[in-house]
Amino acid sequence: MAEVVLQDISKAYGTTRANDHVTMTVPDGAFVVLLGPTGAGKTTCLRMIAGLEQPDSGDIRINGRTVTNDTPAQRNVAMVFQQYSLYPHMTVRENLAFPLRSPILRTPEEQIKRKIGEVAEVLRISHKLDNKATQLSGGEMQRVSIGRALVRDPNIYLMDEPLSSLDAKLRADLRVELKRVQEKLGATLLYVTHDQIEAMTMATHVGVLDHGRLVQFGSPREIYERPVSLYVASRLGLPRINMLPADIFAGAPSRARTIGLRPEHIAQGSGKESKVVRVEHLGDQTRLHLDLEGHDIVTLTDVHTGLRPGDTVAVEPRAPLYFDGDGARIA
Repeated sequence: MAEVVLQDISKAYGTTRANDHVTMTVPDGAFVVLLGPTGAGKTTCLRMIAGLEQPDSGDIRINGRTVTNDTPAQRNVAMVFQQYSLYPHMTVRENLAFPLRSPILRTPEEQIKRKIGEVAEVLRISHKLDNKATQLSGGEMQRVSIGRALVRDPNIYLMDEPLSSLDAKLRADLRVELKRVQEKLGATLLYVTHDQIEAMTMATHVGVLDHGRLVQFGSPREIYERPVSLYVASRLGLPRINMLPADIFAGAPSRARTIGLRPEHIAQGSGKESKVVRVEHLGDQTRLHLDLEGHDIVTLTDVHTGLRPGDTVAVEPRAPLYFDGDGARIA
């Protein structure tokens, strides 16, 4: 594995700036997630590291060596795409062996057999090795797709929304699997997603992209608790952060225009009165949808609450986040 450094990377397609002076370090052995909505520049960033796109300016270093002008093969990276990209006429074993038999790697057959066995065991697909790719479920196909990367010993694994086409249960299962595999291998992994749950549960570091700019980079907890802007605050957290006029509660800084309240940071029992609009019982938690002076807010309450629509609840902020007129957080 290796450290990967992006230094002032920019890439434009016509008048559209896909990446705008991005500087970021992916530490050796880290699980880094690039987070942002569609069009934020996540995939372009990944493709430039892989060598599939050439940056207009800036430098890319892998393990201390500049690779900006290297071919994808020379960079020794492994990439997993959103679609499975398997050879349907081949068995799982043949799909896993395919990258190892490339003219560049020329891996001995004995070593190929060993690597396939190890990866199949890690991904729990040993019993499927002799099945054709077309005989697999969606989750199994994505495991094989990930396995085709894992059989390699690359400098970094690059993954472009590999779980987005799976159903909710499979996504949850494979999130756990992928994190387990990454920790077991000590792999350096850069993962692209727009799914905040994937970022919060898997990442050691999160980079938040906004229209091609890297606006914050840090641990998931740091970005959740200390976002630099309204935009970043809205990227993590489910339910989403509540955004209200700063003067709706007393005590806001003079420059504050917006107060941000995480659902768990709204205390009940005292403060301003709000009206219960809806109660969502989700098993492990209950969400209250409230109307506070014409503003919709969501908070959490006791799982066995007896509150009903139309009831009145007094609320007040706890650990609020304040933002100025430009959306920047006021520390």
